[in-house]
Amino acid sequence: MNVAQLRESNQSRLLLSTTEYFSPREGTRSSAAMGVEGGMKCVKFLLFFFNFIFWLCGLALIVVGILVQVALHNTPMIHDATASGGPIVVIVVGVVIFFIAFFGCCGAWKENYCMVTMFAILLSLIIVVEIAAAITGYVFRNKLSVVVQDSLTEMITNYPNGTDDFKASVDKLQEDLKCCGVNSSSDWKNFKPAGNSVPDSCCVNVSTNCGAGAMLDPVKVHTTGCHDAVVDILKENILWVIVAALVIAGLQILGLVFACLMMKGIRSGYEVM
Repeated sequence: MNVAQLRESNQSRLLLSTTEYFSPREGTRSSAAMGVEGGMKCVKFLLFFFNFIFWLCGLALIVVGILVQVALHNTPMIHDATASGGPIVVIVVGVVIFFIAFFGCCGAWKENYCMVTMFAILLSLIIVVEIAAAITGYVFRNKLSVVVQDSLTEMITNYPNGTDDFKASVDKLQEDLKCCGVNSSSDWKNFKPAGNSVPDSCCVNVSTNCGAGAMLDPVKVHTTGCHDAVVDILKENILWVIVAALVIAGLQILGLVFACLMMKGIRSGYEVM
């Protein structure tokens, strides 16, 4: 081997070693790819699990909304339209969530970019509606006292000429809450011509004609009005609606993050097993 051949052989070996040194190793690339696929698989199952929780949350919103609506309208004095606004919005949102969750599960399981994107958009709108419902509930919560005052006064005015069902509802309210009238038993002064009688449902021990002539007798009738008791019950129910809406909105924000990660992974072309 002459000098030229020896020099050419050394240059070839140097070029080969340099190429091997700077080239990425196959094992490194494989580990990185496996790491990405594993991460996307984790996001996929997290999104699927979230949608199951999301489905349960939708069911919970429906139940809570119905319970609050029943609590509001089992009391015959609530006629203000805003009283039904919050619970009805919550019920509608719950029904929508119930179906969107199934849509999201299908999108995550099939790794369909369009379905996951639509799910993320609808979820964002639901979050905005829930926050609006919580704000509505809070605003109405602060005006409950006025609404209850006006509605109870109307209830007492309409009681003498009311239907049997209406009277039964009013009587049940006073018996259950152990109260009488709006602010006190004297609110029933126009109930009878003598001006000193109350409905029998105001009595401590309910019996026929027990309220006759006993308006101001604390031994026979409850002299405390129903206003404060009704306001406390309604505030508690509305507070549960607000808490439920905010908690579920927080979970939905987490689900929105998972959906965005899933969209990014699908669009990047990574294979998710």
